[in-house]
Amino acid sequence: MDTVEVLALLQDLETDRVERKEGLSDPDRVCQAICAFANDLPDHRLPGVIGIGLDDAGKAVGLVVTDDLLLRLAQMRDNGGIYPFPSMTVSRVMIDGSQVAVVVVQPSTSPPVQYKGRTWIRVGPRRAIATPEEELRLAERRVNAALPFDARPLNGATLADKDIDRFRFEVLPQLVAPDVLETNGRTVIQQLASLRLAGTNGVPTAAGVLLCSSEPEQWLPGAWVQFLRFEGSTLADPILSQHRIGGPLPQTILEAEEVLRGHIETRVKVAGPAVEERVPNVPFEAIQQVVRNALIHRTYEATNAPVRISWFDDRVEVLSPGGPYGLVQAASFGEPGVTDYRNPTLAGALARMGFVQRFGVGLQIARSQMERNGSLPPEFQLEPTNVLVTLRTLP
Repeated sequence: MDTVEVLALLQDLETDRVERKEGLSDPDRVCQAICAFANDLPDHRLPGVIGIGLDDAGKAVGLVVTDDLLLRLAQMRDNGGIYPFPSMTVSRVMIDGSQVAVVVVQPSTSPPVQYKGRTWIRVGPRRAIATPEEELRLAERRVNAALPFDARPLNGATLADKDIDRFRFEVLPQLVAPDVLETNGRTVIQQLASLRLAGTNGVPTAAGVLLCSSEPEQWLPGAWVQFLRFEGSTLADPILSQHRIGGPLPQTILEAEEVLRGHIETRVKVAGPAVEERVPNVPFEAIQQVVRNALIHRTYEATNAPVRISWFDDRVEVLSPGGPYGLVQAASFGEPGVTDYRNPTLAGALARMGFVQRFGVGLQIARSQMERNGSLPPEFQLEPTNVLVTLRTLP
């Protein structure tokens, strides 16, 4: 949309494609509006616009639109509350000589979009939480959309009863708000479909298999982690320990982290008279971020390769299948705030389940933890088919 179109919409009082706010005193309501416009229940197939700095009559209130305000609005896209991530832009415009912050939200190709476990929609001039029938209408729009791999149903995949129990009692309560669950009249298939964990016919998606299946490797052969501890600094040296870690991805992450904890060694550093400090040879928080990043952002499509963790005497290497993706390329890899998502459904779900602190900063956290530990910074080697991250250990 160009500026002329945006200004016309913001001052049109009869359209249901606009929401006006005098300020950002209630960020939750802005996130709800982003979610509702992304869902586009009326099927306008046109963007919705949120104006910050306007009253209900479309008059500018004299808000000062700072760079910090624009940044806060932009971060609503991937702060972990809205999933899957909406396509939106943030800008500053002038109306009647006053500044107005504008958020333009594109209709999602993978609805329903949720905020904090609730599917928000636009009903005329107001927002509302979608009914099961409205969620189904939104989910059915995904059939012919160009979906990312993790949101596509896997032909031949099924969920056994045991996997349904995992979904209902472990995954679902972490992804859907408690009040929605309490009044839930949705079938299991409708619940799965609303979260992009299955198609409307009940066939699991790649994300559904990774999160809910006890054996995701049956459909995604690379969905496991290989850990090798070497006695030395080369692949030809003797193997001291090895682990094959699989199962549903949340379980895989936690089990891999337990293995990593078991191989971290600490040494005593004298920090002053009668003061001793215990320093790990590699900080757990750094390797945790690198491994989680690898499992969330790797490619699961058309590969049998696992994430490989190789622990040598002088370093830890984490090899992730799939090269840099989208906006994240060699020049911006590991930079804070630079994000793109090969597996947006999976990433959003794991964020809601507590495995992501904030999108776009994982590798920056790893870098900061290494620096704080007195270690060398992480090293990145990017290839078209894989990403290798190396963490040097302290002697």
